[in-house]
Amino acid sequence: MIRLFLYSISLFITAVCFGQAAAPASSATPTNDYLLRPSDLLQIQIFQEEDLTREVSVSQEYTISLPLIGTVDARNRSVRQVEELIRQLYDRDYLVNPQVTLIVVRYAERSVNVIGSVNVPQAVPFPSERGLTLLDAIARAGGFNRLADRSKVSITRTDDSGVSRTFTVNAERLIDGNTANLYQLQVNDVINVPEKFF
Repeated sequence: MIRLFLYSISLFITAVCFGQAAAPASSATPTNDYLLRPSDLLQIQIFQEEDLTREVSVSQEYTISLPLIGTVDARNRSVRQVEELIRQLYDRDYLVNPQVTLIVVRYAERSVNVIGSVNVPQAVPFPSERGLTLLDAIARAGGFNRLADRSKVSITRTDDSGVSRTFTVNAERLIDGNTANLYQLQVNDVINVPEKFF
């Protein structure tokens, strides 16, 4: 009986240890698919090459500068892609099969601006790990106030070349039709809720 008890305890401990080892990473941990953005702070480490370890920020032109290899283009590239590009650049002329690790130390502030007829007009943080819908952003700005014209909410979006475009969304239909997920926002969008004309 004692042996059976000890055997059961042993199985339990083994299961717990394996369960912990197999536990998925926290959902707050960003994936290597994250596309780098200006002002992201990166740490680049190269195994057994401590002199080349650097903390650098992504510039407004989506570049980073590193010893020996110079400027690295991070535009439209993920963490993993930039890590591999750095490895290739060092491998080409300077190091033999370098092991490169890229870590995002601090993410650039990401937000959308909600203005107009909402209860708390403000910049609303844009989550790094998931998107943000129009109604979510308005809710985080305190929701519509009593003067809001929900049928004419405008979204102004500026692309990387500085060109802005504005389109209008009937948020009343989104609320009634439960289609909020159709209007995913992008970082730096400006949402303007106008007042009703009585």
